[in-house]
Amino acid sequence: MALWRFVAGAPLTYSWLMALLVTTVVKENFLTKRQLHILVVDDSSTNIKNIMHLAWDTPAVLMDSLLWIDGRYWTPYLVLFTLFLAPAERWLGQLRWLTVGLTSHFLATYISEGILYAAIRYHDAPRRLMHAADIGVSYFLVGVMAVLTYHIARPWRWGYLGILFLIFGVLLIATDRHGLNFTAIGHFTSILIGLCFYPMARNRRHPQWNPAKLKAAFRRIDGPPA
Repeated sequence: MALWRFVAGAPLTYSWLMALLVTTVVKENFLTKRQLHILVVDDSSTNIKNIMHLAWDTPAVLMDSLLWIDGRYWTPYLVLFTLFLAPAERWLGQLRWLTVGLTSHFLATYISEGILYAAIRYHDAPRRLMHAADIGVSYFLVGVMAVLTYHIARPWRWGYLGILFLIFGVLLIATDRHGLNFTAIGHFTSILIGLCFYPMARNRRHPQWNPAKLKAAFRRIDGPPA
């Protein structure tokens, strides 16, 4: 079946997605809000990433944060992983895919949390944000979305890239009441990091995705009746 071949061609994407489903079910059905807060913020054995935990247990913090979603609903991640992460894994291969995603996740975390730390130090953000949890898969996801630009044929890729910059640029410009949105900084940084992997992406021999061919296919399907 075509669906099974597609899923089998992206084993890391869908294995990760299943792990997120498990943690989401546990979070929503077996943990109280207090237990969840202790697990993902206060418990030193879990160390979900924030400034304090990043300072003493970096690898565990960064990897643990990839096992939780920021929100209640898993279904949007099924859509996003299928639209972006799975095609990218099939195109790049597992090792390159991991390299792009983890590099985006690690560097965007350090840059966004570093800017937040500087803002707190110079009293431009409240000190309580030292303990603000920054969990989720979005930096990995956005970095891979950015490198996927090179898999799209010209001139369509520029429209795709423009949409990415528009969405995450607006989020970056829009500020919260404290004048700082460190997750928006992380997302925009992830785009720039993903785009830096052009030397890796240009060596892939897979044919580029051309929306014009998809449009032509629809025209054939919807052609005039005989």
